[in-house]
Amino acid sequence: MPRRFRPLGRRVLWICFLAMVLGSVVALVARLLTGLIGLVTNLAFYGRISTEFSSPAGNHLGLWVIVVPVIGGLVVGVMARWGSRAIRGHGIPEAMEQVLLNESKIPPRITWLKPVSSAIAIGTGGPFGAEGPIIATGGALGSLVGQLLHVTADERKTLLAAGAAAGMAAVFSAPISSVLLAIELLLFERRARSLIPVALAAVMGTAVRYMLEGNEPMFAMPAVATPALSAVVAYIVMGIITGVASVGITKLTYAIEDGFEKLPIHWMWWPAIGGVVVGVVGYFMPATLGVGYNNIGALIAGQIGFTGMLALCLMKLLSWSVALGSGTSGGTLAPLFTIGSALGGVLGLLCVSWLPWLQVDPRVAALVCMAAIFAGASRAFLTSVVFAFETTQQPHGLLPLLGACAAAYLVSGLMMRNTIMTEKIARRGVRVPAEYAADWLERIAVGDACSREVVSLRAAETVGEVQAWLATDTAPAKHQGFPVLDGEGHLLGVVTRRDLLRASTPAEATVQSLLARPPIVVREDHTLREAADHMVEADVGRLVVVGKDGRRMVGIITRGDLLKAHARRLREAHETSRHLGAKTKPAV
Repeated sequence: MPRRFRPLGRRVLWICFLAMVLGSVVALVARLLTGLIGLVTNLAFYGRISTEFSSPAGNHLGLWVIVVPVIGGLVVGVMARWGSRAIRGHGIPEAMEQVLLNESKIPPRITWLKPVSSAIAIGTGGPFGAEGPIIATGGALGSLVGQLLHVTADERKTLLAAGAAAGMAAVFSAPISSVLLAIELLLFERRARSLIPVALAAVMGTAVRYMLEGNEPMFAMPAVATPALSAVVAYIVMGIITGVASVGITKLTYAIEDGFEKLPIHWMWWPAIGGVVVGVVGYFMPATLGVGYNNIGALIAGQIGFTGMLALCLMKLLSWSVALGSGTSGGTLAPLFTIGSALGGVLGLLCVSWLPWLQVDPRVAALVCMAAIFAGASRAFLTSVVFAFETTQQPHGLLPLLGACAAAYLVSGLMMRNTIMTEKIARRGVRVPAEYAADWLERIAVGDACSREVVSLRAAETVGEVQAWLATDTAPAKHQGFPVLDGEGHLLGVVTRRDLLRASTPAEATVQSLLARPPIVVREDHTLREAADHMVEADVGRLVVVGKDGRRMVGIITRGDLLKAHARRLREAHETSRHLGAKTKPAV
């Protein structure tokens, strides 16, 4: 009999313990990485030794500021060539690829190469956030733990996602959105045995952050009022505009990456070329250098004017897209949040100036577009909504956030097949799950899908008699497998057509003598998923179905029956109908 599915087992306790320890360690690593970024920033732009998390925007280097990102790009290029190519980019696509193709086995050297290379890239002015490298490093640590201990591939995936979630939670103090990010971009599922350890890791990561840095929101903003109906509609329209922008940003980033691929020089030098653009943009607009968390806070607090927001939006986009396309090491979340919030602030001020009756708050507009641009670019819809709430703690922003992110998600899904997270690995032939639906086979009982009219053989029959019957070529004789019953009708086993027609089998042998093993059965109250798993484990193409008492044969189920069970799913997905007698027609 197949094993009954259990959502949780005792082994989950062990994985939960590992996840909690991992979450605490990753939070400390996050603190170390931000300190390392601060150290590199202070050395590169201010010539002082300090781990304080400083912005490069206040430097007085003049034209020399152009050189600093170039040097950082050279160092990252060297580390990528002689360390690991996997440190290039923002890390989440690479983690996805390891989850989908390599049983979540990330090379151990990534656990130190990624944070060090990212600290150098960001500390020398790279327009990236610290959260991307920390998420990648946390995932690598989780994978490393899963490779050192005796765990299954599923458990290793859970530990990888737990480390990544703890990293994000430790940076932004946003545990719930961190769990949602792990579900939407790494786990590709929502099962209790993976969700609980990931949640506990995020809790521990956030708790350690509270202990080290306090519990203030990451992006503090003045309290906002409940939005009017007209304002909610305006925010949804902004979400549509931001969704279009997110598609354009994704396509622009990969177009730049394709352009670098065509350069007649080794990819090791590309980050240095990207560093030139970062430096030039940073010379004219220093606010584009570094992580820019202070920029996000100022944008959603309404502290930057129209011209400043427009310039920051365009210049940050130029700097970040070229840097990321060059293959340096950095993240995508903070740059997208900066670009989105600046765009939202611009749209909000335009509404205030041209359409004051809409009652739009430019600060809320910046907030919803900050989340919507990530929802459109990555399609991590729930992550985007909850993240904006957790990092600002503004409950009145939830309604416009939900509307704008849903609109951006819709536009992105209609206009773009892959996302900024999946385009890179999709080009390498990796198929990334895009939807999370309940297992259809889990919803159907074996008794509802099996064949009840079973053609069986008697144990005492000879092979010669059965062969003569098979030669009649009647419909019952065309089956590929036959249950064998004894004189009292009890099931003894199953013989296949191949066994019966094998030339070496003597004609006088009984059918019972051909039985090589006990019958492989499934109860009629098992699910088709349990039956399918049982077929795979037993390496058979059919199972005898017995009653709930486990003894009486009631039917037989084959692989073909499992496929036929999907007919209703396809019908429900594609056929439209009215319930008042209209004809059914396929959906367009």
